[in-house]
Amino acid sequence: MNPKLAGAALVLSLMLSACGKSDTPASAAAASASSGPSVSVSTVVAQQRDYPVQLEATGTVTPLSLVEVKPQVSSTVTKVHIREGQFVQAGQLLFTLDARGADTDVAKAQAQLQKDLAALADAQRQLQRSQELLAQNFVSQVAVDQARTLVDSAQAVAAADRAALQATKVSLSYNRIVATSAGRAGIINVYPGTLVQPTSPALVTITQLDPIAVTFNLPQRNLGDALQSLRDGGGRVDAVLPEGRGTLKGKLAFVDNTVDANSGTVKVRALFANKDETLWPGAFVNVRLAVQTLRGAIVVPQASIVQGERGRVVFVVDSGNKAAMRPVEVVYSAGTDAVVTGVQAGDRVVVDGRQNLRPGVTVIERVAEGASAPRRGTAGSAPVALSARGGPP
Repeated sequence: MNPKLAGAALVLSLMLSACGKSDTPASAAAASASSGPSVSVSTVVAQQRDYPVQLEATGTVTPLSLVEVKPQVSSTVTKVHIREGQFVQAGQLLFTLDARGADTDVAKAQAQLQKDLAALADAQRQLQRSQELLAQNFVSQVAVDQARTLVDSAQAVAAADRAALQATKVSLSYNRIVATSAGRAGIINVYPGTLVQPTSPALVTITQLDPIAVTFNLPQRNLGDALQSLRDGGGRVDAVLPEGRGTLKGKLAFVDNTVDANSGTVKVRALFANKDETLWPGAFVNVRLAVQTLRGAIVVPQASIVQGERGRVVFVVDSGNKAAMRPVEVVYSAGTDAVVTGVQAGDRVVVDGRQNLRPGVTVIERVAEGASAPRRGTAGSAPVALSARGGPP
């Protein structure tokens, strides 16, 4: 072999060996990270808006009026004028009782009144005659006074008769049982021919359904907020219907005057329009009462918050499509939302795929099906879900 070629080959071999030793593990890792695959994420835009602080509780639907209809006299039912489940108006006739005995009492009282009115008329004529005779000196003043006493006595008797007649008419009216308030009739417990008494069970129950109330308890620490809301005209209360049937909006209407010493809560009541009979007495519903409003709050999904060893953080996507970690503090959370500090309005916050993220990793965003592109950097924009492809952390 040519000595010159052999020497050149030796020099080249030494140079390649030196280059191989210069590759450290750190440089290799950096090269691997820079050339690694991107991570697939879904993001939403952090919003800045006024956010209501709401208290959640379980409430009971209670009617504003629930009347048990009972008779005021002992008698027999002759006719039932309503059906079960029927809506009735105030003053509407519900039941008719046997009134023959009461009719007789009224007739007797009227006859007695007529008799005593006739006696009064005779006493008044006797008084007038006595006064004429006194003027002619045919009778004494004593006779006139006696005649006047008879008139006064007859007038008192007539007044008593009128009161007795009125009392019998009142008793007669008890045989016509009418509704004292509007509402829905419940189960009818009597039929024609049933003997009823004032001590008997209710003939029917009339329940007012519109408007209707929801009663629930608030912690004592929120009593001041509830009272202020009541003084301001009543704060908004939402009733969440079960089985995803929607939400009804109502208004705080009442705060009880005492705090329960055993539970440390105060009872409050909210009113709801119930024209469609969505709320039913006795049912349980979840309620949310807005006690204050956080002005200019930054709102992100609760699903975007990661609990780490040093506290809570979120991942955001910067302008270079790199993942960045931001420590946050949760000011308030409700449902799927969280009010936080440490994030700016318009930041693209990672919701899905954050478990695969590390600071500095490249992310690729693509608009998810049925979603529109995010309005980057705009405060108060609607959340937009994005998805992208990527690799392992």
